[in-house]
Amino acid sequence: MELRQLEAFVAVAEERNFTRAAARLHVAQSGLSATIRTLERELHAPLFVRTTRTVRLTPAGLALLGDARRTLQSARTAVEAVAAVEGLRQGSLTLGIMQSSSLFDLPSILRRFRDAYPGVELRLSQLTSADAVRLLRDHDLDVIFTTGSDRTPPDLVSIPMVESPLMVVCADDSVLADRTVADLSMVAAQPHIGFPVGWGIRALADRAMHARGLEPNYVFEINDTSTVLELVEAGFGVALVPEIIANLKGGLRRIPLRGRRWNWTIVAEALGPAPPNPAARALWRMLGDAAG
Repeated sequence: MELRQLEAFVAVAEERNFTRAAARLHVAQSGLSATIRTLERELHAPLFVRTTRTVRLTPAGLALLGDARRTLQSARTAVEAVAAVEGLRQGSLTLGIMQSSSLFDLPSILRRFRDAYPGVELRLSQLTSADAVRLLRDHDLDVIFTTGSDRTPPDLVSIPMVESPLMVVCADDSVLADRTVADLSMVAAQPHIGFPVGWGIRALADRAMHARGLEPNYVFEINDTSTVLELVEAGFGVALVPEIIANLKGGLRRIPLRGRRWNWTIVAEALGPAPPNPAARALWRMLGDAAG
């Protein structure tokens, strides 16, 4: 049974005339009659009693009419729902954010999106970079904000939002405090305060150390930026953090690293070649504008 057959049936039932029903549907009367005959064969029951003057419903036709109308209305509602989502009058947008998303004023971007598309529901989850990428690939998230890597995976597209070099932070009484630049070999000898495995800053710091054949000694692993900086200020160890995060606390010594520049980035990522969700595509355009 097809929707066009139900449309033909309802038109004949309401018009009680094949000629008027055919005109209403903009089809030939012969084609309309053939459609009704096919439907009757599929249902194994006559739907109309036809005479030279009138067309009326049989008991089977009466039984079908209510469900046929409801089915057609459901189909129209479904079409309208899709059109509303495509037109961004309704729908949802699910984002995965990291703790440092405030560094590029994500709330202002989301406020502009909400003002432009008030019918779209925004949902946010804060999680690690590794979990965000996994959920994005599973289609549980539409757009994520995460630590960038050297190369964007081929199934994703990205927009850089923040770039900041890695540096060492320490307390005033640290053995590194008077240095104008710090060699990683000297940094590796100090107790480290860092983020847990899975965090982008931790991955970058470890990569920088491992590139020199060094192994940092983590005495604390904390999943909160403010606490990491406070523990460093209290003299419990040093930390490798991006400059933009080091600048959040004024009481620390901030020392650039000697040699290679290790840049930490925050990127927006989505499934390529473009986010499948229309709301995500609209946000993606805003993010591109915000990134310049």
